[in-house]
Amino acid sequence: MSTRSIRLAVVGAGHMGSLHAKKVVELAGAGEPVTLAGIVDVRADRAQALGAELGAGVLGGDRGVAAHADAAIVAVPTVAHAGVVGPLLAAGLDVLIEKPIAASIDEARTLIDTARRHGRILQVGHLERFNPAVRSVRGRVVRPRFVEAHRLGPFPGRATDVDVVRDLMIHDLDLLLHLIGEEPERVDAIGIPVLSPEIDIANARLVHPGGCVANLTASRVSVEPMRRLRIFQPSGYLSIDLLAKSAVFFHRREGEPGAAPRIEMEKLEIVQEDALLAQLRSFLEAVRTRGDPAVSGIDAVRTLRSALRVVEAMPPLERLQ
Repeated sequence: MSTRSIRLAVVGAGHMGSLHAKKVVELAGAGEPVTLAGIVDVRADRAQALGAELGAGVLGGDRGVAAHADAAIVAVPTVAHAGVVGPLLAAGLDVLIEKPIAASIDEARTLIDTARRHGRILQVGHLERFNPAVRSVRGRVVRPRFVEAHRLGPFPGRATDVDVVRDLMIHDLDLLLHLIGEEPERVDAIGIPVLSPEIDIANARLVHPGGCVANLTASRVSVEPMRRLRIFQPSGYLSIDLLAKSAVFFHRREGEPGAAPRIEMEKLEIVQEDALLAQLRSFLEAVRTRGDPAVSGIDAVRTLRSALRVVEAMPPLERLQ
């Protein structure tokens, strides 16, 4: 296996781009074979500021990035994903792109085709896959019958170019597909805008072919943050706090002969890990080995399709008045 140092550019110097760039520098400082090749942003001042903070240069244009980098992390608004990522893939770079993969299914499929045609790695940043609490329950999810998710937080003032479904709920839709392994066959949903022109609060009920029912709530106008996932199955139920990165398994324990069974609580042992670093390491591993990425474009299309189905299932606002 090659241990060559990978030159990694960060495209987008906003909130998420800054976090990604800092993790690249952190890995490099820890001795990992990776370097921050440079920063790209439509706002030169923002790129220069982040570059100066991290000791990296500013890159411009697809050819400029390709000349100085082997791969790129793209953290630009969703509506710009197709126009930014496609040329980078065609220029020969592997790409880790923030979720959702694109603004539409057609754009997402075009990116997947471009990556395949040019032999490039395309990984999508569905970060909760790397939450250590999620990793701890992966082998314990067996025939789930009901899933309940709450993802609430205050208004961010950013990422409102998309509705709350593609901004926040999409994390839980991805976890559903990851843990259950099938897309829903029926979707009912409701949503309303509050502080933005897009939907800011949403609830969805999804019925899966295997019989599992999921109830998901997402809000970006709540006072207190909450990210909880509960999975009910014949063997008991799992309660996951995605913010605290903790998980508890409540399961049936048979009593002595003649005695009633009882519910036993098992606090799962979790190896705490920085999810953003874990995601970056997985991407670099895929780049080095040319193996399958942890979250492929195909995975991301399935998740985006579910998110779009949730939005499409919402009745028009005038019907709610």
